[in-house]
Amino acid sequence: MSKISKIFNYKILFILFSISLLIGQEPKPIKAGIAPSNYDYQGDLDALHYSIEIGLGEKTNFIEAKVAIKLVSKKDNPNLRLDFTGLKIESFYVNDIVSSYSYDKGIIDKNLNGYNYGDSLIIKVHYSGKADDGLIIGNNVHGNRTIFVDNWPNRTRFWLPSIDHPSDKATVTYKIHAPKKWKVIANGYSWGKPTKTINNAIGPKEDRLTWSWKVNVPIPTYNMVVGAADLEIRTVGLAACGNAPASMREDGCIEVTYWVYPEDIENAKKSFKRADKMVDYFTNLIGPFPYEKLANVQTSTRFGGMENASAIFYSEKGIADGRNIEGTVSHEIAHQWFGDAVTEENWHHLWLSEGFATYFGALFFENADGKESFDKKMKSSLNRVINSKVSNRPIIDYEQKDLFKLLNSNNYPKGGWVLHMLRGYLGDKIFFEGIREYYKTYIHKSVLTEQFQRIMEDVSGESLDWFFEQWIFKPGYPRFLYEEDWEIKSGSKETLNIKITQVQKKEWPIFEIPTEICWYNDCREINLGKNVNTFKFDFDKKPLVKGTIDPKGWVLKEIVN
Repeated sequence: MSKISKIFNYKILFILFSISLLIGQEPKPIKAGIAPSNYDYQGDLDALHYSIEIGLGEKTNFIEAKVAIKLVSKKDNPNLRLDFTGLKIESFYVNDIVSSYSYDKGIIDKNLNGYNYGDSLIIKVHYSGKADDGLIIGNNVHGNRTIFVDNWPNRTRFWLPSIDHPSDKATVTYKIHAPKKWKVIANGYSWGKPTKTINNAIGPKEDRLTWSWKVNVPIPTYNMVVGAADLEIRTVGLAACGNAPASMREDGCIEVTYWVYPEDIENAKKSFKRADKMVDYFTNLIGPFPYEKLANVQTSTRFGGMENASAIFYSEKGIADGRNIEGTVSHEIAHQWFGDAVTEENWHHLWLSEGFATYFGALFFENADGKESFDKKMKSSLNRVINSKVSNRPIIDYEQKDLFKLLNSNNYPKGGWVLHMLRGYLGDKIFFEGIREYYKTYIHKSVLTEQFQRIMEDVSGESLDWFFEQWIFKPGYPRFLYEEDWEIKSGSKETLNIKITQVQKKEWPIFEIPTEICWYNDCREINLGKNVNTFKFDFDKKPLVKGTIDPKGWVLKEIVN
């Protein structure tokens, strides 16, 4: 072989070696929390089930996993688009046949010519690497190693190939290989006792056990979680007995537990002591508990609480610091019905999750601790809305492209107040009948605000366009300037002239507000639907106090001097 040929061959080998290194590297991840384009989710395929196997280790950030996704085609010649980013794909199969694919910018793309509407297929992906987000590996507040999934809003794609969109729900099975001394939590119910991990199982080669969990009802991908750590488990009690259709227990109940770090067992008691009573309250008020169990877990989630179906994750620091986070617990448990079982069809309708959890979470305390406790929470929510930095934006804000910024006072306290006002307008009987019908109709499905409105209209028998338009699709809230002027008359009657002006920002709507003005127990019904509203009322005797607009506190408003 000539010298030139040798040099040429060495160059070829070097190029091939370089290419192999590039192929073996993990691709750079995309940015989390960016609202997708309409093209990203064309709906060609519907995910029905995820079968997940994942290998975890205590001494490494490296993971290895396999997923088999059962899908059904919703059109002829569909295009597969799976969300996935930052991890290396080892192999890719379509119905057990090795297949080509493209993997770029957070998408696994594959044209499935030859498949027709209604056809089912299974995609298998084997992958490995270090997750850049979504699967959080590190030391907890006590310096001990933990691994927890933290998905919202669209971070499932950082550890699991999926249709990572709240509208696409699926059932799940998990096989999790984790260090022997840890306990492993996931959605659903524990499918047999943990067994010793076989030698050739995927993932780091440590002394491990294999845990199996199964979810029999469909959940959104942002709810699909696993957690592995040194945890102590405590049972609070049984709940929803006879009213939990997904329960795998012979008695038909669901077990309510909390899983916390050993150092925080005592600190956790006060936060979770009424968790079973919360489940029973919401079950009786709304409808059947939708899942197989309810575990409350101390974790590394970035949020105060994350409502993962049947396995709620809480911020580790609050519990470790000894704070009573019962308000968060009630909020997250309410999410099991609203957000998890009935899920917003896209992120911009988040109030259907967070507004509902805020309001129903507060309702538990009205029932358990009295109206004063509830009023205090509603007053706090009112102040958050009045002092909000997003008052100039509507609750449903399609212009907001950063999904993390949807976690704001519009979707939480203002969304809660929308429900409170609707309750005040319709009355308890019709309001809660509508809520129960809404839950019954859309359990394990995804919804938009218009569908919730339609249910409430059907139950109440009246149009609510005016209500939802001003409160959900327009910004702001009413600010009232209230003025009284007594008109002295001869005889036994005295007349009060009232002027109520809506003085909110010009960019905000003029609100239509059916309400009342009261002087002690003397109340007069009014409707505030104009910029300037005037009324005349006759009195036998001039009241000693000035009138109060909406004294029972049903309206989100600010009174100005």
